[in-house]
Amino acid sequence: MDVTLLLLALFSTVGLVFTYLAVTERDLVRAVVYSAVQSSVYAVLLYLLRAPDIVLVYIPVSVGLYPATLLFLIGKTERVDGE
Repeated sequence: MDVTLLLLALFSTVGLVFTYLAVTERDLVRAVVYSAVQSSVYAVLLYLLRAPDIVLVYIPVSVGLYPATLLFLIGKTERVDGE
């Protein structure tokens, strides 16, 4: 079996796990961190799929700018979602 296919399957599974963790997490800061990890895993997947031009745009936006903006906004509100 091709190593690239195994890596795609592994990183897809890791991305799916971190997506689930981000959606189910009640602490908003942890959810943003899980989302950033999921985004970096998807960036690796895009690189493995031979799309480096998309990766160069995806990494700064999804791993840097988007989480920084969300963390700034969470700082203005409550950190944990209340019942």
